[in-house]
Amino acid sequence: MTKSFDYTKYARRFATRFPVFNYLLSQIFFWMLAYALLAILAHLVLISAGPVLTGKTSLKAALAIALFFGFFTGIVSGYVGRLFEKKFYNRALGIIILSKAVISLIVFIILISIVRSVLYPYLLKRFLNNSNPETFQVSWDAFFYLLLIYTVVVGLVISFINQVNKKYGPGILLPLLLGRYRKPKEEERIFLFMDLRSSTSIAEELGHLKYSSFIRDSFMDINAVVSHHYAQIYQYTGDEIVITWTIEEGLKDFSCIQIFFTCQQKFSERAGYYLKQYGQVPEFKVGLHLGKVTAVEVGDIKRDIAYHGDTLNTTARIQSVCNYYNRNFLMSAQVAESTDIKKYYKIESMGMVELKGKNVPIEIVGINLLS
Repeated sequence: MTKSFDYTKYARRFATRFPVFNYLLSQIFFWMLAYALLAILAHLVLISAGPVLTGKTSLKAALAIALFFGFFTGIVSGYVGRLFEKKFYNRALGIIILSKAVISLIVFIILISIVRSVLYPYLLKRFLNNSNPETFQVSWDAFFYLLLIYTVVVGLVISFINQVNKKYGPGILLPLLLGRYRKPKEEERIFLFMDLRSSTSIAEELGHLKYSSFIRDSFMDINAVVSHHYAQIYQYTGDEIVITWTIEEGLKDFSCIQIFFTCQQKFSERAGYYLKQYGQVPEFKVGLHLGKVTAVEVGDIKRDIAYHGDTLNTTARIQSVCNYYNRNFLMSAQVAESTDIKKYYKIESMGMVELKGKNVPIEIVGINLLS
C-alpha cells in the first residue's frame, strides 16, 4: 500500500528548520495571491463594461502591479509581524496594532508612489505601446482608496490565518479546512507532561501576580526550544504544559527526551534573569509515554483539537509520581524499548508501578544524561 503524503509533518519540519523564512514566505504568498485576485477581478470588470470602456486594459500589466504590491507588502508585513512577536510580545495589544497600522500605511504610500511614477509608465509602454501616459488625479485617488480598503480587509483575513496557525501550529490549518478532525481519528502519539516543581510554595512566596509572570516567562523559554525538537504544544493547564509528537518525529534524534534537557539548559542560561526577577530558577518534573489516542475537533463557542485516550491518563500519572521517586524525569519502559536510548542516556528502572486509576501496573524508568 502506498503511504499517503503527510502535509502536516512536512509543513512542521519546514517551519522548524526555517522559522523566519517560513513566516515571511507565507506572508508573501498570501499577499501576492490576494492582490493577484484583485487584479483579475478588476480586469474582468473592465472587460465586462464593453462599449462603455474608452481605453485599453492589460491583464499582464495589472498582474505585474499586483505581484509587485503583494511581494513587498508580504515582506514588510512578515518582518514587522515577526519583530513585534519576538521583541514586543509583552506590550499593550492596542499599541502593537497602532504601530503596525502606521508602518503599513507608510509602506503602502511608498509603494503607490513607486507604481505611479515608475512602474505604471513602464507597463503602459511595455504592454499597450503608450509612451506618454496621462492619468487624471481623480483616477489615482480612486485607485489609492480602492487598494487601501482592500489592503485593510485582506490584512484582517491574513491576521486571522496567522492566529489560527499560532494556535494549532504549522500544518494544521489545511487539514482543519478539509475537515480532517471533524470525526474522531486514531493516531499514535507521544505525550510529555511538564509540571512546575514546588508550584504551591513558589506561588505563596511570589504572590499571584508575580507568580503568573514567572509562569509566563518559563513557558516562553520552553516555547523557544519546542520548534527545534519537532514538537507541538497541545495545551497549557495552570502551571503545566503538555507537549506532543507523532511517533516518528518524537523518536527522531530522541527529540521527546532531549527537549527536557534543552529546557534545563535554557533555564540555566537565563538563571541570572530569573534570580534577579523572582529569586529562583524554574524546575519542572516530567512524565513521558506513547500510545494510541483519538483526535477530534471539539467545541462550538471555543473550538479546539482534543486528544482522548488512556495514553494521556497514563502520562499524567507517570508525571504525578516524580515527587515520590525524587525524580525530575520519568517515562514508561515502552518508550525506552522503542529506541536504542540506553546508548545515549542513563536509564534506571523504578520497577512495576501501580499508578492511581490503573488496574495493570506498568514499568517506569528514570532517565539522566550520561556523565
